[in-house]
Amino acid sequence: MFPVDLKSDTVTKPSEEMRKAMYAAEVGDDVYGEDPTVNRLEEMAAALTGMEAALFLPSGTMGNLVAVLTHCGRGDGAVLGADCHILNYEGGGLAALGSVVPLVADDSSGLISPEEVRRHCRPSNVHFAPARLLCLENTHNRRGGLALSPEAVRASAEEAHRLGLSVHIDGARIFNASTAWNCSVKKYAESVDSLQFCISKGLGAPVGSLLCASGSFIDAARHWRKRLGGGLRQSGILAAAGIYALEHNIDRLREDHENAELLAHLLSEGRVIDVEHNEKPTNMVYCGVPEGTCVDLHLRCAARGVLFNGVSENRFRLVTHLDVSREQVTQAAAIILEEAAAS
Repeated sequence: MFPVDLKSDTVTKPSEEMRKAMYAAEVGDDVYGEDPTVNRLEEMAAALTGMEAALFLPSGTMGNLVAVLTHCGRGDGAVLGADCHILNYEGGGLAALGSVVPLVADDSSGLISPEEVRRHCRPSNVHFAPARLLCLENTHNRRGGLALSPEAVRASAEEAHRLGLSVHIDGARIFNASTAWNCSVKKYAESVDSLQFCISKGLGAPVGSLLCASGSFIDAARHWRKRLGGGLRQSGILAAAGIYALEHNIDRLREDHENAELLAHLLSEGRVIDVEHNEKPTNMVYCGVPEGTCVDLHLRCAARGVLFNGVSENRFRLVTHLDVSREQVTQAAAIILEEAAAS
């Protein structure tokens, strides 16, 4: 039963059935385009998003970086949310490797609004880095795993397109968003130029992400993947896990959302922990504690087999996934409340 690992939905282990699929995968050299299992995964990803083509990459960070470098040239500006993953958690890759200028916008609502898009598209002037790209994040991690609606994404994307920008979605957990809004991922993809999603976040695969876009964009992106060292050889072994994930683990994301809802409810009942409200929650629960009272709460809970990350001195995050059962959620909540009350 223990440990209960709520650090992230990236900690999942491949199931026995997924491992069998990996073992049996037909492989070839993907740099030559000769791995049939990778080709099949890319075709599946394109079909699921309604895009023309897709590219298999080792990580979501590389997927986002390849997308930005394909959309933007040196000195171009990318409109990014102040709290977004690309800006805060991807090592500054767009600046270090692409000389792309971050144009930092307000995404405190989880969305860069049409008004914010307009504000960062300044008139053509030799003093300004021209805005070329809008990046949106869905679900939005630092906003508590908030799922943006297709309509909200469309409004900002349409304004960006009107102003001559391309639009990319960091959709690492886009299937969580589509589950929360009970819609197809195609509803998001139809508004944008490129979309990246992870098969190792929530979907249970050990490695990998897919970048989806037009055929010509993916051709250019493939060149960037090679430049960045992301050209893999017999990667069908990994792609097979992705195929299994897309075939078996999308519909069950609803269970993760239900477990997160239960966890939030149980922690709220204790009246020791402040559970943050989320208008459209998914599989994350962000919580706060009074200043100075529970600085080491995550360490004390870890000693009792409940693992999660503190994101600041007084705030922590819990993430449900396929390796956490409803019973484990109940037990974890009880231990967290006991340790918080003891502080």
